[in-house]
Amino acid sequence: MSRILAIDTATEACSAALWQDGDVLSRYQVAPRGHTDLILPMVAELLAEGELTLNELDGLAFGRGPGSFTGVRITLGVAQGLAFGSDLPLFGVSNLQALAQGTHRVCGAKQVLSAIDARMGEIYVGGFALEQGVMMVCEAEQVIAPAAYLDDETKSGWAFGAGSGFVTYTELISRVHRVCEALPYPEAQDLLPQALALFQAGLGVDAAKAEPVYLRDKVTWQKLPGR
Repeated sequence: MSRILAIDTATEACSAALWQDGDVLSRYQVAPRGHTDLILPMVAELLAEGELTLNELDGLAFGRGPGSFTGVRITLGVAQGLAFGSDLPLFGVSNLQALAQGTHRVCGAKQVLSAIDARMGEIYVGGFALEQGVMMVCEAEQVIAPAAYLDDETKSGWAFGAGSGFVTYTELISRVHRVCEALPYPEAQDLLPQALALFQAGLGVDAAKAEPVYLRDKVTWQKLPGR
């Protein structure tokens, strides 16, 4: 029996999920702020409902980005804190991949272009295709301006699109046949298929070695007059 907890706060949504040998319990709430206050109570509720303690888990999955810098850091910090205390391996899963996995779960998609609004006039975007039940990368993740992405005519014809990028930049819809509108943000339960694959392959990492993926190297902002 495998038991894996998943958490994610990388976007406007805050979520947690618990896998117990095929059964999934989940919590999900859209809350642009307050993820720090929400995520640990969600974890506590799921463990209580599943009648488990942290020490009885086999591992912990976390949304490793891309997403908001603060949100990704919260996810990693909470995951490391829980893992350190219980000596659990961590499984970092792409938030773009989780969006694609959720689109398969909700809309039956087998090919997905995931796009998350990255602010500053850019999107985080990546393409995924289903392989043995798990969405795998087939177009590398990147941060890019929507217009620059649209200028590349080779990046078209995706069966499904998902994510907040399609809400903010509706012109992206021209690159897909259908948008899975029910899934604007990644959900923790959709981290689980990839995390299970990593667990079965023995590819968990120690808490101290877990790393986020921001895609954007640095944040730039305009100085105020006189500063």
